[in-house]
Amino acid sequence: LLGWPLEWSEIIIIFVPIFLPLLPLFDIDPLFFGILVALNLQTSFLTPPMAMSAYYLKGIAPPEVKLTDIFSGVMPFLLMVFMAMALMYIWPDIVFVLPRMIYGS
Repeated sequence: LLGWPLEWSEIIIIFVPIFLPLLPLFDIDPLFFGILVALNLQTSFLTPPMAMSAYYLKGIAPPEVKLTDIFSGVMPFLLMVFMAMALMYIWPDIVFVLPRMIYGS
């Protein structure tokens, strides 16, 4: 929801300092929180009105490509982001698989 009125930099500057000190209180791993924030920020790049990736693509696309075509093409990717967030909520350990493989646990 924050991606609609704000860009990613404002979201990070405003909300991460508010929620970061609360992570230990709610027993949330900072890595999990960081991945969750990154996934949520992807939705701000893909949804109007601040869909910067869609506007960048419109800037280089041929004139016959409409912005509505771009937004309809973005919907499968937006669905994938929402599915990834749902998987993270259902199985939080999937966030830690790769870091554990690289750094051990």
